[in-house]
Amino acid sequence: MATLLDGAALARSIRAELRADVAALARRGVRPGLAVVLVGDDPASAVYVRSKTRACQELGIGSETLRLPASATTDEVAGLVDGLNRRDDVHGILVQLPLPPQVATTRVLDLVSPTKDVDGFHPENVGRLVQKRPRFVACTPAGIMELLRRHEVPLSGRRAVVVGRSNVVGRPMALLLSHADATVTVCHSRTQELAAVCREADVLVAAIGRAGLLRAEHVKPGAVVIDVGMNRVADPDEARRLVAPARLAELEKKGYVLVGDVHEPSVAPVAGALTPVPGGVGPLTIAMLLRNTLAAAAGAAA
Repeated sequence: MATLLDGAALARSIRAELRADVAALARRGVRPGLAVVLVGDDPASAVYVRSKTRACQELGIGSETLRLPASATTDEVAGLVDGLNRRDDVHGILVQLPLPPQVATTRVLDLVSPTKDVDGFHPENVGRLVQKRPRFVACTPAGIMELLRRHEVPLSGRRAVVVGRSNVVGRPMALLLSHADATVTVCHSRTQELAAVCREADVLVAAIGRAGLLRAEHVKPGAVVIDVGMNRVADPDEARRLVAPARLAELEKKGYVLVGDVHEPSVAPVAGALTPVPGGVGPLTIAMLLRNTLAAAAGAAA
């Protein structure tokens, strides 16, 4: 049975370590500040933003959420971002995704100052990552690398497969694994013989956004499986197919269960290690956001 890699516990340890950085900045008269731009009323986005706000408050990082209605235009969002770029008390800017369909997401993200881009999405920061001289790294891939490092998962010379090629997770994840000297394959919706390719992986990262897609037949025995997916399942029949019976009580209590891109009941007996959903990668994403915000504040104060 796979060892569960507890991302929540590791995130707590990282946040405890970051307290020293917050204190060091405070001695210099600097309070790190994070501004979150939230457009519309997507429930999942609202939950994520509240989690980030609580994490900032726990560390003593200034946190501000600026809201715009779902009807906001690209120019309105861009104007808000431009104003945050000009504020000295804001060291990090996070534009919560997804944005409404009428908003040009790429244009908005490109407007965030590269030195305040704590999500690591700006083309300049992506380019720096490609060149192995990163400023800010996308938070979810950075958190995964921290998880692998602290659990002493060997990467040099190993085969890694990333399922998903988004700019948020898949592509930066592949770069980071390659920088760690893994041999990396990136799979996507058009990959042929997906299960066969995935079975080559010593480290398998699932980030494709499809509940329970990867099953036992996709996993090499003993592989380390990182599940990035976060999917809400409200249908009782689907939930029974995707989660262990012990978790069905969550469905009755909340009206839904959160499941990853990995079918945990079938994969856990095969894998050597596995991140749970929830409680795996998600808390580490927030921890890396905090770390990036502190780095941005330190850079601005230098």
